Order: sequence, then structure tokens, then C-alpha cells
Amino acid sequence: MIVVVGAGLMGAAAAWQLARRGHEVTLIEAFDAGHRHGSSHGTSRIYRRAYADPFYVELTGRAGDAWRELEDETGAELLQVTGGLDLGAGRDPEGLARVLAAGGVPHELLTAAAAAERWPQIRFDGPVLHHPEAGVVNPDAMVAACVRRVARFRPGTRVTAIERAGQGVRLHLGEEDLLADRVIVAAGSWLPDLQPEIPLTVTQQQVFHFPLRDPTTAWPILVSKDRDQIFGLPSGADGGTAPAYKVAQHDGGTPTTAATRDGVVSPASRALVSAWVADRLPGLDPRPVAEATCLYTTTPDEDFILDRTGPIVIVSPCSGHGAKFAPLIGALAADLALGDTDPHPRFALRRFRAGTAG
Repeated sequence: MIVVVGAGLMGAAAAWQLARRGHEVTLIEAFDAGHRHGSSHGTSRIYRRAYADPFYVELTGRAGDAWRELEDETGAELLQVTGGLDLGAGRDPEGLARVLAAGGVPHELLTAAAAAERWPQIRFDGPVLHHPEAGVVNPDAMVAACVRRVARFRPGTRVTAIERAGQGVRLHLGEEDLLADRVIVAAGSWLPDLQPEIPLTVTQQQVFHFPLRDPTTAWPILVSKDRDQIFGLPSGADGGTAPAYKVAQHDGGTPTTAATRDGVVSPASRALVSAWVADRLPGLDPRPVAEATCLYTTTPDEDFILDRTGPIVIVSPCSGHGAKFAPLIGALAADLALGDTDPHPRFALRRFRAGTAG
């Protein structure tokens, strides 16, 4: 039996991959599927191809294929294509265009004036990269679709410790122990509790939803970086019943833990994001209609963790940019658990032990 710990995006995807391959899998979750306590809830996360690193550009293409495969198998609508924009000197649109060109990814490099003609609801003051394959993925729908295909799902069950037991693994579940042949640990912001030796930082982030001045306007996703790094995307149901646009600051989170987060939205973050919206997104009312907090779990180098030690696989595709890869990560985690592949050096835990992360 293979046990997956954590029914967030990554754990649910790994359990789905194992189940579809005919393996006996038990998916354990401390809360319930789609809970609001971690990083995998809500109806909107960015899917984009634009990375400065060719390694991630290639992974985004594979991830896009995996999203469509999951849609085909489950019948769920999970990836909505909107196109994506990268702007601001810190994003280096020209440099991103060169990377996408080398990777064969469709894109356009536009002047501010040309971009403003196409998206008058956004104010531009420099070159803009547009790539049409970007869009929005729906975490709630994906988790639900994957969990439905796992025969053994145990919500409301917290794993307090994981240890090797002979050739297998023993999981401590309060007063109960569970033995497994292999375990995939995809505990998100609770991973530091189970694997404290892994260098992870947990922060509480804020997101805000702003009403569209014209509800019929089609909005792309966007990533902007000048002094601050700001991202935006259509809100989906998270923004309420009327069309809204989700905007948040990628950096500037507050250090916390999964157990001690307060869930209180920072007034300073609200003021910063609202002022940015008022300045750069004239197509939005700069007064948020909804807001929420979530958690980032970040590695020192912002690469992911996807590694195996004996029968235990550690999965932490995190650092604020992992959601877009979820169905692909599920496949890679399943491959590791089944011994079908070795960990990629970029995602291996040994990089921390060697002191090479930075």
C-alpha cells in the first residue's frame, strides 16, 4: 500500500496518478478536501509559460499537457486560457522574450502604446511581453476531481510523525499507527513539522479582489515587477458573484507557521496593493470587494523539493509558483514512489546538505 499525506494540489495529484496506474493508495488529510487552512484552496491560480529559467519553461509545457490530460479524464474544466502579460523593468520583458523564443513558446514583445491599444484597462509605461498560452487554473476543482478517483480517502486524520519501519514506513496518527510500503509526504506548510531538518520558510500572504468597472472586459493574467512584485488574474468565484480581478503582492509575506498563522489581512498590504491598482489598473475599482490570506512555503533557492529517501518521497513544489505544475508534479511524485525515476538534481534534498542553495 502507498500512503499520500496531504490532499492539497500536489498530494491529490499524486494519489490520482497512483490510482489511475492501478495501485492501492490511501490519501490522508488533516482537514477535508478543499480546506482553507493552507495553500491549495480557491478557484484561481496563475498558469504561465514566462520564466527566465529555461528549465521551468520546459516544465510549464509539460504541465499544460498534464492539465489537459486531467481535464480529459475527469471531465472537469480546470485550465482557462486568458493570455498573460509580463511588465516592469524587474520582469525584463525583453529577456523573457529571448528565453521563450529559444523554447519555441509563442509570444509577442509589445511597446507600451501597442499594449494599451489591446488592453486599455491596464496602464503600461514600458515594453510588455504577451504570451497567449497563459491562463487560470482552478485548485478547488482539481483537488475535488482527483480525490473522487481515490478509493481510500481519510479526511480529518492528522499524521504526527513518520518513521522507517523495516522496509516500509510507520505513520503515527494520534492513537493509531498505519503501516505502508511507501509514503508520499505532500504536507505543504505542515512539512516543517514532519521534516524539521528541511530548510523551509512559511509566510502568510494576502490576496485582494477588485471589481471590474466594465464586467464584460476580458482580462489576461499579469506579473509586474518594479519596486514590488505584483501579480493579477481573474478571480473566479473567489471574488464573489460579480466579475472581479485578483491582485496580490508576491513578496513581503509575514513569517509564520501553519499552526500559528493569524489569518488577519495586513492593512499595509491592502494599502500597497490598492494604491498599485489605482495607479496601474484603471479598469478596476481600487476598493477590494473580497480579501483573504494564504500560506507560502519557500525553499532557500525557490526551487522545489521532489526527492526520495528509501520508501519516503518528499514533495514540496512551493515558493509561490508551484500550483501551475500540480498535475505534472503528481506524475513525477508517483514515478519516484514507484522507483521509476531518480530525483532531478534541481529538486534533490542533497543540494541543501551540500550548502549549494542560495
